[in-house]
Amino acid sequence: MKRILLLIGLAGIALSAVAQTPRFKLGKWTEIQTAILQELNRSYVDSLPVDRIERRGIDAMLADLDPYTVYIPEEENENLQMMIHKTYGGIGAVIYKPDVQGPVIINEPYANSPAAKNGLVCGDEIYAIDGEPTAGLTSQQSSEKMRGEPGTQVTFHVKKLATGEMVDVVVTREMIKLGDIEYAGMLDSKFGYISQNGFTDGVGNEFRQKVAALKKQGMQALILDLRGNGGGLMNEAAEIVSAFVPKGSLVVSAQGRDPQANYVLRTTKDPVDVKLPVIVLVDSGSASASEIVAGALQDMDRATIMGERTFGKGLVQSIRSLPYGGELKVTTAKYYTPSGRCVQAIDYARRREDGSVASIPDSLTHEFKTAHGRTVRDGGGITPDVELTFREYSRLTYSLVTYGIIEQYALEFVRKHASIPAVEEFHLGQDDYEDFINFAKDKEFDYRSSAKTYFDRAKEELKRDGLDTAMQAELDALEKSLNMEKEDFLRLKQSEIVPFIEEEIVVRYYFQEAGVQIRIRYDDALRQAMASPLIKQY
Repeated sequence: MKRILLLIGLAGIALSAVAQTPRFKLGKWTEIQTAILQELNRSYVDSLPVDRIERRGIDAMLADLDPYTVYIPEEENENLQMMIHKTYGGIGAVIYKPDVQGPVIINEPYANSPAAKNGLVCGDEIYAIDGEPTAGLTSQQSSEKMRGEPGTQVTFHVKKLATGEMVDVVVTREMIKLGDIEYAGMLDSKFGYISQNGFTDGVGNEFRQKVAALKKQGMQALILDLRGNGGGLMNEAAEIVSAFVPKGSLVVSAQGRDPQANYVLRTTKDPVDVKLPVIVLVDSGSASASEIVAGALQDMDRATIMGERTFGKGLVQSIRSLPYGGELKVTTAKYYTPSGRCVQAIDYARRREDGSVASIPDSLTHEFKTAHGRTVRDGGGITPDVELTFREYSRLTYSLVTYGIIEQYALEFVRKHASIPAVEEFHLGQDDYEDFINFAKDKEFDYRSSAKTYFDRAKEELKRDGLDTAMQAELDALEKSLNMEKEDFLRLKQSEIVPFIEEEIVVRYYFQEAGVQIRIRYDDALRQAMASPLIKQY
């Protein structure tokens, strides 16, 4: 009898173990969810919004894993393609529609785009798209009507900025490719400069061509600016690295739970120049593929990384097809730089009891060695070899940008000025800045200083604690000191606001590349980099 009971007990343990396997758990919860939906469909008092609740449930489930694993239904596939390839069928222009009942305003046509080729300029107003009035359409709805298959035509009824004449403009749509390389040029007789904002299809080859072209212009050292570059395709990152290291060099490896997610990327092309001094600029917005480039070149002692610590995204996503035309962008692996370090800053697998996540503390990171034996660490992004001081901006300037005040003023400026001097010669004059102040003072935006916002919050806390009455005199005196008229605050911060206004203005006359030239003009960190010593290269 004891033996029988023992066998029964062992069998129960075995069944319990089976019951806890991942496959069993998956089947269990799939069955429970299906049962709940079927019961809701039978019993719920109102008609069941199946599409809405299912989508919300899927999104909530995936959000509990990490912010990069997402479901993309068929109707949103165009957004996925835009993210991967930066391409769409359309006319190639940024639009602005401040009033739903008003016209669509051409805010910024792209260089060599169908819009630019057909004479659409900043400030032109579109009153109808293929005969349908734009009044009543949102900006998104207008944009969707302007997009379409390359080769198809769209007709706009336009009020021209220069003449006020109402004309029909027929535009043939093209495949619009938003470039990842914003600017490539010489800063002076020594330094070449490339500003790159993404890693989509083909950017690696374009980058190699730009480096070769700058060498022909006499470039003796290159600054690759990856600040704010959130990343993209890993193979394009390897292509960028290939310009500076011997063919066959290890760039990155990926390791996941599924062996099929494991792979190694090496350079497959001959380098453009293995001796050219290279500086890579990074900041807290440099992530993913940007960190692969910076990390690989740092590990190989091939470039000097300058700026501030990067974002710390060491996760790899893959696209998996789903039923009904959907896609799953799922995290399948972590990537490792040539020295073996993973730069992932947040451990999503280990959450606190409240579900929140935290960055990996420096005390739990590990040391690795570069080709020359320099110490680098994992966990928490790429730490630069040379730290640079970046300019800090006031809350007022952020507010002007966020509320679109500077962008709106640029449109107003274009309406008043048929042309401006060449980018190198253009500067916003004092009279123009006073005009901006007069424009901005009547606009609604939060112009409080950071100190005033802290004061307002402290005042609310004192009120909750019942201490405000006793301190009323002191609070009134402090508030009076912190309050500043809008015009006075705008004049006080003129030096930090003017560069943003100049950039918004020049892109409307000379396109995006001109905006980068204005940023270079005021980029103190870039000048610090040019004057900083470099590491010893391999």
